[in-house]
Amino acid sequence: MDKVRLIDLPKIIDPRGNLTVAEQMKNVPFDIARVYWTYDVPSGERRGGHAHRSCEEIVVAVSGSFDVEVFDGKDRQLFHLNHPYQGIYIGTGVWRTLEDFSSGAVCLVLASELFNEDEYIYEYDDFIEWVRRND
Repeated sequence: MDKVRLIDLPKIIDPRGNLTVAEQMKNVPFDIARVYWTYDVPSGERRGGHAHRSCEEIVVAVSGSFDVEVFDGKDRQLFHLNHPYQGIYIGTGVWRTLEDFSSGAVCLVLASELFNEDEYIYEYDDFIEWVRRND
């Protein structure tokens, strides 16, 4: 699966508290157009459940932990995110589901595009058809 990979972000250790930085076109492989985060996800709930036609993202568990399942139309992979200095890069055309959020988990997302609802693929069957047409 070449459209998904773990990304290690710099971890600067300091006795006053650690620092991690994400810089576009340096350790983030795209220009950052939007940043958003989800939090207070109720136990048992899922987030995601969609794919993007053109938006790339990096997903980071800045607090707590959660799982990210990705599917590119051929292969599935499960990632457990629990380090604020590590993220998962998700390229275009990848279905993602976030689940199993720990109490207090915060999911930060760096996105290559501004929000555009037309760019999302929300229905799984539509995603499978989109993959077939774009393969």
